Amino acid sequence: MKNTFSSSLILTLILINISCAQDLKPLDSEPDNTILMDEINYEMELVFEDKNIIWAIEFLNDNSILAAVKSGSIIHFKNGEKIKIKGVPEIYLRGQGGLLDIELHPDFSENKWLYMSYASEENKGEGGNTTIARARLIDDSLEDLEILYKGIPNTRKGQHFGSRMAFDNENYLYFSIGDRGNRNVNPQDIKIDGGKIYRIKDNGTIPSDNPFFDSPESRKAIFSYGHRNPQGMFKHPKTGKIWTNEHGPKGGDEINIIEKGKNYGWPKITYGINYSGTTITKNKSLPDMEQPLYYWLPSIAPSSFEYISSEVYPNWKGSLLAGALVFKYIERIGLNEKNKVISRSKIAEGLGRPRDVKQGKDGYIYVSIENKGVYKILPKK
Repeated sequence: MKNTFSSSLILTLILINISCAQDLKPLDSEPDNTILMDEINYEMELVFEDKNIIWAIEFLNDNSILAAVKSGSIIHFKNGEKIKIKGVPEIYLRGQGGLLDIELHPDFSENKWLYMSYASEENKGEGGNTTIARARLIDDSLEDLEILYKGIPNTRKGQHFGSRMAFDNENYLYFSIGDRGNRNVNPQDIKIDGGKIYRIKDNGTIPSDNPFFDSPESRKAIFSYGHRNPQGMFKHPKTGKIWTNEHGPKGGDEINIIEKGKNYGWPKITYGINYSGTTITKNKSLPDMEQPLYYWLPSIAPSSFEYISSEVYPNWKGSLLAGALVFKYIERIGLNEKNKVISRSKIAEGLGRPRDVKQGKDGYIYVSIENKGVYKILPKK
């Protein structure tokens, strides 16, 4: 009995040491699959309550909030009052599709252009796809509506519409369309939409230096391909590059820096598996396919993406924020000077499913939580 007890004790100590060694792996190893800390020096303040799914938020110059409701409305919240914007285009509400992102033109103060991504259909019963449009926001109405891009083909499938938008330093508009549930065809075929990042001019015309502009059968607005379902996007304030995060399957959510003409691999390469547990592919890398800057295992289902440039939050400047739909928190992602992920932490855990996270004009971070409303993150003094 004594020898058996001693052997069991030794085995237990060995297992503890192995576990500790795993916890102490270098922070810049990839992937870092451990939430390293809980943020504690902050408070969440409800700015306005809304029981709908607010898919996106934007800020006017006075820091009042425009909120895009997935079911098909835009709310202007100012001075404690919610005003419904008139003239919102008809929305195809199906599955994950609806009114998705909104984005202000960089010169919005002068031209009043508001950009929208949403699901639309052309003929009833034939399904729909992601659409990009713009309209002038005059007082509380949308005027001069223009359709800038419409994904094809239409489908009645309800998943993977994308869609986020961001302007670069030259006022080109980038946007995403997910693979629309047709992963084996759309992401790797540049003749059709889906599973792509796109670049157009602010008026909807296509830049002649887009990578596939001179390819006769291609969708000329495509900027990169091989994506699954990007639902987070921002322009890096220092480099001007467009960064995205995108949903993987079971495992393999990704952070990518978007480069012209590059193939990001889906579904030829992935760090994830099918939801059923079966293998999608054994390949995690292939020639001429890009590796993600970072990937999550397990999946967090990243719903939004923001870069913190504000001085409001001690030690947060230069971090990334992503909504984690699965675990119901905001994830703060710390990077080193080489853009390697060195830390991850949780904000607003358990509050609900975060759909968008944005830095306001006042430097504070705002979060839209499904069926609850918009919150402001306040640092504790």
